[in-house]
Amino acid sequence: MVSEALHSSDRARAVHGHQEPGNSKIFGFWIYLMSDCIIFATLFATYGVMVNNIAGGPSGKDIFEPSFVLVETALLLLSSIAYGFAVISMDKDSEGGVLGWLALTFLSGLGFIGMEIWEFSHLIAEDFGPQHSGFLSALFTLVGTHGLHVTCGLIWMLVLMSQIARRDLSEINRTRLMCLSLFWHFLDVIWICVFSIVYLMGVMS
Repeated sequence: MVSEALHSSDRARAVHGHQEPGNSKIFGFWIYLMSDCIIFATLFATYGVMVNNIAGGPSGKDIFEPSFVLVETALLLLSSIAYGFAVISMDKDSEGGVLGWLALTFLSGLGFIGMEIWEFSHLIAEDFGPQHSGFLSALFTLVGTHGLHVTCGLIWMLVLMSQIARRDLSEINRTRLMCLSLFWHFLDVIWICVFSIVYLMGVMS
């Protein structure tokens, strides 16, 4: 009985020691997300100050296309839903399911970035680049920073898919999946704020 208790204690310590690094990484990633929140809060505040500084140029109502932005939003929401199913597949130990849902997440995110690049290039072609006014500078900075985060997330996703394909659903890959999940859903929340504050309010103003 004593021997069994000692073995149970050893197993508990082993499990604790095995899981603790992953938990620490996830906690550390939460701290990173909080710092990212501060960055985006600053950008939103800057946009709020500069939104009416159009310098005789266009306002949001003149350049925003609601239907276009709705498609962008739908793509990003679809990508978040797909990632949620990837996590469910991970819980079921389905490597193929994880890779399939991550592929759909990646394609949806890539479509979002493609539309954002087209939007920026269209504005610049119309001579409505970031140098034109304070409003456009703040717009390009806020939306561009979010787009840069999404691009980094897509690169991270490709690397992670390659690691899962080579090393299966190891504990370290599960931890990476959870960290990327936090990051991806965080970007989804930020975009909802961008959609509401920048595009929706811009069209209605």
